[in-house]
Parts: sequence; structure tokens; C-alpha cells
Amino acid sequence: MVESNTSRRTSVHQALGGGSVADLLLWRKWCGGIVLLISASTMWFLFERAGYNFLSFVSNVLLLLVVILFFWAKSASLLNRPLPPIPNLEISEKTIVLVADELRARINYALLIAHDIAIGRNLKVFLLVACGLWLISYIGSLFNFLTLVYIGILLSLSVPVLYEKYKDHIDEKLCITHGIIQTQYRKIDENVLKKFLVPNKEKKIQ
Repeated sequence: MVESNTSRRTSVHQALGGGSVADLLLWRKWCGGIVLLISASTMWFLFERAGYNFLSFVSNVLLLLVVILFFWAKSASLLNRPLPPIPNLEISEKTIVLVADELRARINYALLIAHDIAIGRNLKVFLLVACGLWLISYIGSLFNFLTLVYIGILLSLSVPVLYEKYKDHIDEKLCITHGIIQTQYRKIDENVLKKFLVPNKEKKIQ
């Protein structure tokens, strides 16, 4: 039983990338999860409830940081103390290439889907994309962007943990739901084919 639970956790962990991000989302690093949750809640409260302006907040934080570093460096030179431990802030060419490759792959995938809908006339992909865009539009009409980001962070910190704990039950329900959706899709696909393709064939025969 212990071995099955361990393999289950490992599979979810690997599905999330298997790195520090997966550890954070699965609350294996409690300190990081708590910091992220408190930071996101604080930012949401400041900008959404307290009415604080995002640009003013960023400017004030940067101003405070610059002032602290400036006086720290000045006092360090006068008192023969070490300078602020600021790392060399530089983006490597390798990082830029990796980001560009990932972005290119995602853009090409989106263009492939658009091509499949427009040229290939794939009804299944069209319905999935249309339902997804409608759902995003509907959710966006209920919440603003900041609230959506905050909800996304809360879901990221809760859904993976719950799925890891109740994986078997969730997979069972998802399989049943997937079967129902596939059945309804076949019915819709058959009705569309009968409605649009059969009359065209009859006209050609006449």
C-alpha cells in the first residue's frame, strides 16, 4: 500500500515537471507554498480591495529598494563594510534560446489548430476550441484579470494536492465523464453529417 502511494505521488510529481515547481505545487516545500499564498493574497487585497494602483506600487517598491541599496553602498564605503550582495543580473543567451524555442513551439501548435479548423474542417477540434473560448469569455466577464490570476494561483496550490490524494476516485469519474462526452459528440457528429452531407449527395444524384 505504501509502495502504491509512493508511485502515485511520483507520477503526479513527474507530470508537473519533477522539479522545484512541482515541489511547490504539491506543498513538499511548505515554506515556499506559504510565501506564495501570502504574497498572492496580499497583492490581491492591495490592488482589488484596497484600490492600490499597480504602477504606483511597483514604483514605490523600486524606489525603496534603490534608496536602501544606495545608502547601504555609501555606508559600506565609509565604514569599510562589504557592499550589498547583489548578483550579476544578466540573462544568458542559452535562456533566451530556450524561451524562444518554447514560444515558437506553442505558436506553431496554435497555428496548426487554426489551420486544422479552417482547412481541415475538423469538427471535433472546432467544438473544443469554440467551447474553450466561450468558457474563457464567460469567466472573464465575471472576474477581472487580477482576480483570475489570484484564482489561478489558489487552484495551482490546491488542485494538484487534492488530485494526488484522491487520484483513483478522480480518474474514475473522469473516465465516466469522458465516455459521456464521447457519446454525445458521436451523436452530434452523426446529426451534422446527416444534415449537411446527405442532402448534398442527394442533390448531386438528382
